[in-house]
Amino acid sequence: MSALIIFGLLLTLMVVGMPIGVALGLTVLGFMFTFTDTPIASVALKMFTGIEKFEIMAIPFFILAGNFLTHGGVARRMINFASSMVGHLTGGLGMSAVLACALFAAVSGSSPATVVAIGSILIPAMLKQGFPMSFSAGVVASAGGLGILIPPSIVMVMYAVTTNSSVGALFMAGVIPGLLLALVLGATTWWQARKGGYPRLPKASWGERFRTFREAFWGLMLIVVVMGGIYSGMFTPTEAAAMSAVYAFFIAVFVYKDLTFKQIPKVLLDSANMSSMLLFIIASAILFSFILTSEQIPQGIADWIIHLGLGPVGFLIIVNLLLLLAGNFMEPSSIILILAPILFPVAVALGIDPVHFGIIITVNMEIGMITPPVGLNLFVASGITRTGLTEMSTAVLPWLYAMLGFLIAITYIPEISLWLPRTLGML
Repeated sequence: MSALIIFGLLLTLMVVGMPIGVALGLTVLGFMFTFTDTPIASVALKMFTGIEKFEIMAIPFFILAGNFLTHGGVARRMINFASSMVGHLTGGLGMSAVLACALFAAVSGSSPATVVAIGSILIPAMLKQGFPMSFSAGVVASAGGLGILIPPSIVMVMYAVTTNSSVGALFMAGVIPGLLLALVLGATTWWQARKGGYPRLPKASWGERFRTFREAFWGLMLIVVVMGGIYSGMFTPTEAAAMSAVYAFFIAVFVYKDLTFKQIPKVLLDSANMSSMLLFIIASAILFSFILTSEQIPQGIADWIIHLGLGPVGFLIIVNLLLLLAGNFMEPSSIILILAPILFPVAVALGIDPVHFGIIITVNMEIGMITPPVGLNLFVASGITRTGLTEMSTAVLPWLYAMLGFLIAITYIPEISLWLPRTLGML
């Protein structure tokens, strides 16, 4: 009964259009005042202690680093490098978009930021070269999802905070799946371009490739700073986030000089706005998780699912269907903060590795970014191309089908995710 009341109230508030953070907070407060004797002081205490975790500090730093890179011309240099490497293949600029998204994903941690940075440059370029709108927007919106799978990833940090998992192990676990998905999306792009007879770029000389690599070098080095620092033990993932923000500021202002001191306050303000929004949602979700736990709801759901006798295979089918459905209506951070505390205990009880489970959830969130009606990447690409949501939803279908096939592989072949962190001694 408690579960029905809590989730019914939350669903009602979300349906009427209330922001997810406010809906979570009002759900908890309404239930506590009506059905429990919990003192109000514990609410404020739980919200503040919940966001005191050291790992949460990584979120604003990664957001800040991504904004410095987006405004600092790093994306343009990565696009030039990607075009010199794969632009001569069938689909030319489309293939370049996939590689550029993968490279930018490895330094930004955000999927919408990747779509904005790469799409605002490459989509107009593809249209100018004769690519249809559906192909141009579809490839960027889909490949932009790599921003939350290839580390560093803000979504992975949220999962780690919610489930007390290792951020470093999750980052390493995302490397091979991220690279494999980039290959899958690249193959899909190549196939679509081949069917449509789309143009390709002239093959670049090795001198041209070296020149574009040299120009993109300082941006690409951020990958080494973050991942190398974490793997070597030089600093924690949170410290790596802080280092990435400082490094991104330095190269954007002093090395590339694309960002002026007058623009810095706007970048800081944009980052603060996004960070405060996410932190408020996290604080409300922690409070929501607290009331669920106090009412023994996750434990009850876990016992019920285990007694159904589904086993790991059946449970993961249900998890994927549930997450894909939720991805149609909610953005990734909200889904993780609401559902992870419920699903995680069941996964652990069934012997599913927490890191593998985190990668499964992340891939589901990535697919949710391109499924209507609330796919963030669809909205971002739609804003760039001035096309409707229906046209955008149709445009991403080939890549969506490929990603669903990839999800099945990730779900039932754990070694794809676990081999690297296990080899590095993180598991």
